Amino acid sequence: MTSGTPEVTAPLEMETGGGGGGAVVLLLLLLLLFSSVDETLGAGCRGKCGQAQSDCSCRPTCASLETCCPDYREFCLEFSPHSGSILGGADFLVLHATFDPSSIIACKFNEDVTTTGYVDERRRAHCVSPLLYQTGWVSVGISTDGGVLFDRLGSWLSVHTGKLDSKWKAVLVNSTKWQYYGTPGVGGTLEMTWNASQVKAQTVNMELWGYRETGKAYSDGWRAEWKYLYSLARGRPNNGSFAFTPRPSAEFSDWELGAVRIGSGAHPDGTRNVEAAWSEDHALAWHLEPSFRHDPAAWALDKCLAWDRLETQLPHFLDEIIDCPCTLAQARADTGRFHTDYGCDMEKGSVCTYHPGSIHCVRAIQASPKYGAGQQCCYDSSGVQVLTADSVGGSTPDRAHDWGSPPYARPPRVPGQSHWIYDVLSFYYCCLWSDNCAYYFKHRPSSDCRRYRPPGSAVVFGDPHLITLDGVRYSFNGKGEYALLTSPGRRLSVQGRTEPIRGSATAKACVLSSVAAREASSDVLEVRLVEGQLQVLRNQERLPFSEQSWMDLDGVFVFSPCAANVTLMFPSGAGVEARLREGTLTATVLLPEEFRNATRGLLGNWNGDAADDLVPAQGGEAADAGDAQAVFRFAASWAVTNTSTLFTYDSKYLLDNYSNSSKHDPDFIPAFSIPEDPNDPLYNLTEDICAGNGSQFCRYDILVGRHPELGKASKASFQSHLWLVESLKPAVSCGRLAPPANGKKEGTAYLLGASVRLWCDEGFARRGQERRTCRADATWSGEDTVCVPCSNGNDAVVIAVSVVGVLLLMGQIATCLVLRARRRQRLTNAQDFHSSFGRFQLTEE
Repeated sequence: MTSGTPEVTAPLEMETGGGGGGAVVLLLLLLLLFSSVDETLGAGCRGKCGQAQSDCSCRPTCASLETCCPDYREFCLEFSPHSGSILGGADFLVLHATFDPSSIIACKFNEDVTTTGYVDERRRAHCVSPLLYQTGWVSVGISTDGGVLFDRLGSWLSVHTGKLDSKWKAVLVNSTKWQYYGTPGVGGTLEMTWNASQVKAQTVNMELWGYRETGKAYSDGWRAEWKYLYSLARGRPNNGSFAFTPRPSAEFSDWELGAVRIGSGAHPDGTRNVEAAWSEDHALAWHLEPSFRHDPAAWALDKCLAWDRLETQLPHFLDEIIDCPCTLAQARADTGRFHTDYGCDMEKGSVCTYHPGSIHCVRAIQASPKYGAGQQCCYDSSGVQVLTADSVGGSTPDRAHDWGSPPYARPPRVPGQSHWIYDVLSFYYCCLWSDNCAYYFKHRPSSDCRRYRPPGSAVVFGDPHLITLDGVRYSFNGKGEYALLTSPGRRLSVQGRTEPIRGSATAKACVLSSVAAREASSDVLEVRLVEGQLQVLRNQERLPFSEQSWMDLDGVFVFSPCAANVTLMFPSGAGVEARLREGTLTATVLLPEEFRNATRGLLGNWNGDAADDLVPAQGGEAADAGDAQAVFRFAASWAVTNTSTLFTYDSKYLLDNYSNSSKHDPDFIPAFSIPEDPNDPLYNLTEDICAGNGSQFCRYDILVGRHPELGKASKASFQSHLWLVESLKPAVSCGRLAPPANGKKEGTAYLLGASVRLWCDEGFARRGQERRTCRADATWSGEDTVCVPCSNGNDAVVIAVSVVGVLLLMGQIATCLVLRARRRQRLTNAQDFHSSFGRFQLTEE
């Protein structure tokens, strides 16, 4: 270990240099003078990215509109790669710009962390991403004068270590072995691999860094800290693989969470913010003190008990987290509020290390408002929620949300690491390294689903066709930009753009081509069709998903697992999903219960009353969904304005047809009915494709839109929506039924119709029902089941003995009566005999 290694705590402070004050001031004045001259002339983008000048533009749209200032690429920067680990170490270059080889490159991240860059042999500038305590896009300013003026601007995507693709990090081979090392039966060598190109060096050092949180929890002095601990090896060949036999480290054993960094051998040990590959953060079982290896269970129990004492002193957070969905189907369908937990994903093989017996888990997307807590919900193969009261693999709430939450840099909101400190290491202590889960589950009990309310759903698809939140189905084929949903009270706006079907001169119909959304002051997100593909824009700038599938943005999360699917998730729990089907765009809106009686627009007034869904923007009588022309007038009234629009206009086509034209085109008159012409060459094909539920939408899209593929896509979208509605049906839960004291139970499903069998331990007698069933009123049938001690140890034996005793007594009495009767009979017979014999003798004489 190198002594005197500086420690970094979050939030980090920028380091400033001293000396040469007069020259620096003079240089700054000159630069400000030149800057003001540039501004006066309106000639460039220095310090003006995102702005429009009088004769040119520095906005992201300028590239496609060909209106950029000449120096746009020099000052408004793009990077490659554009993302990397929250732990830093990524070397990325500036695209589309060249630099003087003598430039002294400095890179400032998020206005407070500065790293040193360089210019390569091709005159390209490079930066190295630093250790950050937040995820999402952070601003990057680049200076060419060593850090005096940062006048070139761009953005860098900082990614949670768990969400980072393996090609961007060092991989722990058999990670379970790493985290159980030293426990019985786990030893030998540990191995890790990495992409050697991540570190441009012939030799590398292997360094262990530790993480901890200091200060009193929930106080102003609570801080996060990453620190260099010691090196595992130095000067090793950079061949992408390293294996070693761990040794205990008593000196650093109190650092129980950390990561391994592979960095250039040219840097001194512990040098910060240099090019490197990081492993994922993990429990450091492999370096814990010798006492851990001697008796892991005892060591872990002591830690578990200490954690138990700490938890009793910390604020209670369970009441402010959202309840879990009742079923796996609900959990997977409620994409506005819950997202797949990457540690237990049925789409990727259900490797549920911390939830044995579960096949899929989800996490609440938003952290709780006050304490930044999280919720996790897990389900078994039958689709039933698994509770910790029934299984060690059950759902667990989290004091610290795994994905962190704004403002990120302070505990317990540091992405990943805060969750490890307060929720994961304690699970190792109490459950994995010792058998004391009762302590853990006392503080992390599963939430059941009795308070869960599924969201409402609405959809726009096809030509386009709409199904409102209250289930009204109708079609609207106007051309323009419209308010799909507006909720002023909740500050949510979702807009849709429609345009005529291309490729058919006779088609009198439109399709949805773009959907845009914003909640409160969040980033504006737009998902649009461009040449048959989905394109995502954030504040008019294209978002690249070539490196990451999840992005933390300002006031919204975005997830794009593939090129055909994009989901927007807002803090309120509202979700907007855009899906590409057969070259067409389908948009689904999901709203939590809080939006009831608070929505208007093309997707209706969500209040359970279908009759008032199609009310015009100016108010008045609702249109009849069966009157196509009345529906057309209703929908036209919901055209947006130039002041309310969320859309991006970055092409001549969009400028001419939407920005500089009426938001509802009065000259475009669609077909209001489906032509029924048996001679139409598409007629018979339509009958084959569109059979079944929702055929009217499919038929319209083929016979009016003149596209069989569009009809197929509409049918698929309609059926998908039916599945969504079915999946989100409310479920009746009676709540967990515990086994009786001194008894057991069979059954862990607690929804309507589920049955649980209850019985007592030996030596106890059951009173109440043996089998209880969940009823429609959310109560369990029958009386409570209790187990009472048997008298004198065993009532059954006493009763049996008593019964036998009674039977024996009755037998004895019966025997006596029979014998007495027989004696009486014999006596009577004898008397009769003597009498007869006497008479006989008299006669003989």
